[in-house]
Amino acid sequence: MKSWSWEGHQIGWSVLGSTEQPLAVLLIHGFGANTEHWRFNQPVLAEQTTCYAIDLLGFGRSDQPRARLKDEPVEPNAVHYGFDLWGQQVVDFCRDVIQKPVLLVGNSIGGVVALRAAQLLSETCRGVVLIDCAQRLMDDKHLATQPAWMAWLRPLLKNMVRQRWLSTALFRNAARPSVIRSVLKQAYPTGTNIDDALVNLLFQPSQRDGATEAFRGFINLFDDYLAPQLMRDLLIPVDLIWGELDPWEPLPEAKRWEKTLGCVRSLTVIEGAGHCPHDEKPHTTNQALKRVLEELKSRH
Repeated sequence: MKSWSWEGHQIGWSVLGSTEQPLAVLLIHGFGANTEHWRFNQPVLAEQTTCYAIDLLGFGRSDQPRARLKDEPVEPNAVHYGFDLWGQQVVDFCRDVIQKPVLLVGNSIGGVVALRAAQLLSETCRGVVLIDCAQRLMDDKHLATQPAWMAWLRPLLKNMVRQRWLSTALFRNAARPSVIRSVLKQAYPTGTNIDDALVNLLFQPSQRDGATEAFRGFINLFDDYLAPQLMRDLLIPVDLIWGELDPWEPLPEAKRWEKTLGCVRSLTVIEGAGHCPHDEKPHTTNQALKRVLEELKSRH
């Protein structure tokens, strides 16, 4: 595991494969995960090209600075966790470390990060792959599609999750091996690859002193980017890979993106898989990723 200094913070990352390749892949994990969640993918993709993985600020081995909400006063060493922050982190990593054209691959919120970074990278980003991209259904911009009672409940919910004592208590309750394993059983419908290594790679970073901060920042993101908003004017190709039975990010929405957004080139559905098909059904997902990579390499 390597470390990169960014904006006064240490960022964890890893790389596999020959660095002589003209195109690189950067893997961006989802909420609560880290570079090790690509355990079955990075080695396989590295057989074809240079493959990087990065820990977003607040997760994995990266620093976990104090969270500052949008309307809270600026204070030293506190950050506003959100897609501008993580997107800029990815952009700077691509420019400072990778230094070549890149294919961005993101799972869950990592997909939204990849899209924001793609906007900022412009021609240096050759494509984006979204694996069960976060639809962020609790964002205010979705309020019109939700039940009327949600409009009444929303102010109370927002006020509650602002409280650091509450967000800390919620996180500490969730950050236990037994709870992590039960959540994984929802995310991985087949139960495949829910092993001690997976539970541990999610559990260990949650025990660090600052682990509760990124959680507080994220659960207070009620007004940030949505994936379709970022894709609307994107000029580079986007390929979708989706678990057929994802319990959190419904497949019908991905199908709608494929039909209505011009940048979306393909949708590959991973049969029987849930929210993390790259880890639950890595062989099938890797085949889809390699197809995208080969197509990009053939064009450049």
